[in-house]
Amino acid sequence: MKTVNIAKLKNKLSVYLNHVRRGEQVLIKDRNVPVAKIVPLDSEDEEVLVLAAEGKLRLPEKPGGIPDSFFSLPGAAIPLKKVLAAVRKERDEGY
Repeated sequence: MKTVNIAKLKNKLSVYLNHVRRGEQVLIKDRNVPVAKIVPLDSEDEEVLVLAAEGKLRLPEKPGGIPDSFFSLPGAAIPLKKVLAAVRKERDEGY
């Protein structure tokens, strides 16, 4: 089980959610005192099945969710300067 303090979790939420998608649990601490736990959804849970039936959630094709090989794929080849320019333009336009 992964353990993380709130400040680090806020900065790297997607990293920890990827661990959960792979079936791991994440224990959240506030100043080193455990306060919560993020656990993977149970595909047998009635609420999850209802969401899947409504098309609001897709159940994983296999247990464990996203395969580890997905995370080793190369990222987008967009230069950082172009990304920063797009973000700044979007902020300036008020989106």
